[in-house]
Amino acid sequence: MRTVAQILTRKGISVVTVEPTTSVIDALKMMADKNIGSVVVMSGEKFLGIMTERDYSRKVVLKGRSSDDTTVADIMSSEFPTITPGDNIDHCMKLLSGYNLRYLPVMDKGSLAGIISINDVVTETILSQYETISYLQEYIQS
Repeated sequence: MRTVAQILTRKGISVVTVEPTTSVIDALKMMADKNIGSVVVMSGEKFLGIMTERDYSRKVVLKGRSSDDTTVADIMSSEFPTITPGDNIDHCMKLLSGYNLRYLPVMDKGSLAGIISINDVVTETILSQYETISYLQEYIQS
């Protein structure tokens, strides 16, 4: 069974972070520059939450708030089930689906070890299926 650690090895552990006092507009510019859909909100080494495009559209745009005057702390999502590098992909898929999430923070000994997305989980599942098919083809042919 594939694990979160394998996803992090494949994609890397770097995450784009912002301070909670960062304005939403600055976070959005950063997301656009890096072509990403979320930023991790950290206070020093402490994980506080994640601000996503969904948070922006629902908590700023639809509520008529200003992107200049609103901070990421005001709109970030902070209630996430956490996972560890040893968790398996099936567990992650259940959490993402069950909580209707797109991102999960990976914690290791109380520190943020990375972020995985639903796309990461789907990609890892597809890679696993390709490996299984390849193994079965080799087995049948030998």
